[in-house]
Amino acid sequence: MTAASPLRPRVNPAAPDRTWLLILFFLVTSAVLLASHNAEMIERLGALGTVLKNPIFEAFVVSLFLANVLFAYLWRAAPWAKALVGLASLLLVLPMAGREDTSLLDLSIQIMIFAALALGLNIVVGLAGLLDLGYVAFFAVGAYTWGIFASPRFGEVLRYFGENPGANALGTLLLGMVTLVAGLGGYLALQKRRADTTAATAAWGVPLALVAGVIVWFFVARGLFTLGDRRWSLTALWLTLLPVAVGLLLAFINQRRGREVRGSLLNFSRVLTALAAVAGLTLVLRAVVLLMSGQAGSLATGINPGFFWLFLALSIAAAAIVGVLIGLPVLKLKGDYLAIITLGLGEVIRVLANNLDLYSAGSQGVTPIQSAPVPLFNSLASALGFAPDQHNLLFLYLLVLLVIAAVLTVNIRLDKSRIGRAWIAIRDDEIAAQAMGVPLVQTKLIAFATGASFAGVMGMIFAAKQTFISPESFNFNQSIGVLSMVILGGMGSFPGVILGAAVVTLLNLRVLPGIGEATANVPWIPQQANPGQLQRLIFGVILVAMMLLRPEGLLPSRRRTLELHHDDNQEDDSGHGDAGDLTRGKDEVYSPGLAPTKTANPTGGAQ
Repeated sequence: MTAASPLRPRVNPAAPDRTWLLILFFLVTSAVLLASHNAEMIERLGALGTVLKNPIFEAFVVSLFLANVLFAYLWRAAPWAKALVGLASLLLVLPMAGREDTSLLDLSIQIMIFAALALGLNIVVGLAGLLDLGYVAFFAVGAYTWGIFASPRFGEVLRYFGENPGANALGTLLLGMVTLVAGLGGYLALQKRRADTTAATAAWGVPLALVAGVIVWFFVARGLFTLGDRRWSLTALWLTLLPVAVGLLLAFINQRRGREVRGSLLNFSRVLTALAAVAGLTLVLRAVVLLMSGQAGSLATGINPGFFWLFLALSIAAAAIVGVLIGLPVLKLKGDYLAIITLGLGEVIRVLANNLDLYSAGSQGVTPIQSAPVPLFNSLASALGFAPDQHNLLFLYLLVLLVIAAVLTVNIRLDKSRIGRAWIAIRDDEIAAQAMGVPLVQTKLIAFATGASFAGVMGMIFAAKQTFISPESFNFNQSIGVLSMVILGGMGSFPGVILGAAVVTLLNLRVLPGIGEATANVPWIPQQANPGQLQRLIFGVILVAMMLLRPEGLLPSRRRTLELHHDDNQEDDSGHGDAGDLTRGKDEVYSPGLAPTKTANPTGGAQ
């Protein structure tokens, strides 16, 4: 592919109008999908029904039907036809087929959940260029935020704190609120300060005052807790102060050597205030649990499911906060170092979920998890012929559709906004972006928090759909799977990452298992070589082939295509104009920046 010369503009021929072809393709694939998922019709079709029931053919039909939405986006067709095919596919045909085969609705929800995860990771990796290998941690935060409160696990937590309060509830609440407000206020005030305008005495005074405050805070908190008189509590204080003292000592030594330490001291103070805010929030939550411990019996099955809508917002906030906390210590890293650190932090979240038995039930998992009650919607679903056990799945399907629409809208607006341009600038050249005035810390934190918030809300919906979550649902392979969706679809391309999520999910949940099931009883295929046993190998080969043949992705953004094919987009047009041709001729070609030895118009006014 070459760039057209300004002297010879290239005119791309208009794509043919495919309006009626799109409508025809939609009608045919919809009819086949509905027939292949209708048990009564399959029985009446005899041999043809046997073909329709074949797992490989069923996976092919589902993939072909979902291609309707892709073709409605790619093909040149009338706007009404695009809207008709897209809306009818998602709001009419899929629910009707899912009414006959619930697994199809479940598959659709899985695809959209992973599509939202891929859109969130696309912000961090595709736009901001921050390689995050622990992205599934935010997914886990959203899932456990709802899973713990909407299950019997919450009653167990309240019962435990009722029997083992360990602290004065009102005193803990007061101390937590004061600490939270002071920590947040101090952090925001320090964020406005600049190292070059801060006096050396003030730069030293703030961290020393914060250390003194930590010591006073510790003894106040020690008086509130019944375990405060234990000998190990003072040991904990000294272990906490040791790294603080080492950091201040190193700063003092560097200052004595003539180095500038005001920036380091300000960052040190910001970290202390941020940790104070986290400690205050923890104390507030603990005090609330203590005050509610008397309600353990009435909350034995979890909170009222009507709080589902409130927790949608809380899951977004919780995941965004965790994203900021994970992003803060790794902002100065990039490339492989950032990937390793985020991988470790993501695994920390999973290990915490595995070890905090009181809250997460450890490896046994949390179950049963409730979902939102929507009586009016249940009545409508019953009128449409859906069974009672399908009502919640249909509700979650439509909810995920709305969330995907909102996430996609936010992504598009962010990409075209000032912050989106700042992300792209950081990805292309961090030093140049900083020189142009882009605040690196705030911009990267916004990327982490935004991507994490999308994962948080989808984690909550995932918990409500599965009614069971465990640490194994959020392992490292899940992060790699979401990253492969972004790369396969096309980094930086919103339609591309949605397509990548659909392709990867279909491969993992339908195509490869279908091939394995269909070939399970074939005598000449050894069990060890059955495709069902080699799913990861086949998937890996597909990814490798994809990266070799189309590294920009299945549906790349124009920006990404130009980046990867920059050399192919260059064309030597010098032979078509007045300038000398670079490939032929007797004139010598000189390096850029060197003046030619022979010229008809010498500089300096000499003629």
